[in-house]
Amino acid sequence: MFKVLVSDPISDLGIQQLVDAPDVVVDKKTGLNEDELVAIIGEYDALLVRSQTRVTARIMEAGTRLKVVGRAGVGVDNIDLNAATTQGIIVINAPDGNTITTCEHTFAMMMAVARHIPQAYLKTVGGEWDRKSFLGVELRNKTLGVLGMGRIGSEVAKRAKAFGMNILGYDPFLTEERAEKLGVKLATVEEIVRNADFMTVHTPLTPETRHMIGRAQFEIMKPGMRIVNCARGGIIDEMALVEAVNSGIVAGAAFDVFESEPPAPDHPFLSNPKIIVTPHLGASTVEAQENVAIDVSEQVLHILRDEPFMNAVNMPPIPANLQSKLQPYFELGEKLGSFVAQCTEGAVQEIVVGYSGELAELDTQPITRYIVKGVLSHHLGSEQVNVVNSLHLAKVRDLNIVTNKSHAAKDFTNLVTVSLRTKQEERTVSGTLLTGYGPRIVAIDKFPVDVTPEGNLILISHNDKPGIIGSVGTLLGDNGVNIATMQVGRQLVGGSAIMILRVDKSAPKEVLDKITGLPSLNNAKEITL
Repeated sequence: MFKVLVSDPISDLGIQQLVDAPDVVVDKKTGLNEDELVAIIGEYDALLVRSQTRVTARIMEAGTRLKVVGRAGVGVDNIDLNAATTQGIIVINAPDGNTITTCEHTFAMMMAVARHIPQAYLKTVGGEWDRKSFLGVELRNKTLGVLGMGRIGSEVAKRAKAFGMNILGYDPFLTEERAEKLGVKLATVEEIVRNADFMTVHTPLTPETRHMIGRAQFEIMKPGMRIVNCARGGIIDEMALVEAVNSGIVAGAAFDVFESEPPAPDHPFLSNPKIIVTPHLGASTVEAQENVAIDVSEQVLHILRDEPFMNAVNMPPIPANLQSKLQPYFELGEKLGSFVAQCTEGAVQEIVVGYSGELAELDTQPITRYIVKGVLSHHLGSEQVNVVNSLHLAKVRDLNIVTNKSHAAKDFTNLVTVSLRTKQEERTVSGTLLTGYGPRIVAIDKFPVDVTPEGNLILISHNDKPGIIGSVGTLLGDNGVNIATMQVGRQLVGGSAIMILRVDKSAPKEVLDKITGLPSLNNAKEITL
């Protein structure tokens, strides 16, 4: 018999399949502290939690029988993943259980902002019969811009089509082929901002998406836009939105999320009659709470019975002899993936990974997982992507992964090369491990370099002419950005070249724009590793 401990309040219906299983005994003991859990966890084969229980290294060390920890939800911040991997314990979550409920809440908010439902309700129950103040708009024949075409965004688009809306879709991994399958028109953020009547965001919050809709976007926005955010606070600049609402650019907004939750009592959203708010209710339905519990319970049962399972969020065990050879390359792989993702424009279509030298003799899929994690994390956020699900997330986004191996590594014992192909361009970065120095980037595109992949970097494409280095250094110095190290790569004197700088702090976007504007400079990108 397998014993399962449920240490947080979880839907009874959600765990019913565990209760009904003939080879499983389920104990529900909620509200336990760490010491209490340590005292009893040795009896159990599986632990189910939500967000209250913190599953620490100490608890997992005491769980000598533990095979799996299941999180009935998406986030796993309350579980020590490194400790779980060390102990050989699988951690799983339920990433799909909230999809439909968040999608439906988005539509509820969209309808509410289109027809002024909360405002009309307040007046009516307050004794006023006011029909003239609440003239709304139809969704039919309107253009909806969906920023983020993952699980939730795709479901929103499907329902919007049923309302007769025209859909513009943006996603860093959305290709024209996939957009056609989804029945949406592929668009840029700027095209959505300029042309949509309604806009809804469904991206994770990353440095790339933080304030992706801000003052610059409101300045070019189609007047009368209505905006919905049921994703993450911070994707839309809240103060810039208030200004846009007050100036008449935005006709109305509906937000389920805030940059800081709960919002301060004097937050301007709470007193603006054109902004509707709810307290992060996207996943708050009976069905959603049941679904995440059902999903995680099903996978726990598969793991206990040694059957195939899904949704693991920590690294599966690797044989010890292979682990010792591959582990030094995990950090290098993830940083190469992150680097090339940050310097490439366009929707990602293909990742080509090359292994040269002694690595060609080994099973390098674990390194590939880290490389793909590095690429996807830049666009989807580290909360959504891990080394276990990275290849699956690439597959569901029609992102092709190609692996090549060669015994020849030129001047290096081992070389890892990552090429990222988009519809607009292809960029390549190569790296290796140097004894005593750790991970190094040794080539960017066709240019040889020697760069430690860490900190704040600025990658500049330019023509090889006298004075370029001095003009860049002067501009950065004048703007308070100090250069720590610098590398220049070129193949021919006077031809195309690259410059990569490590700086002491992040360079503001306006400074990067000024660099690009210098004579003979083609492009400047900030890369954070």
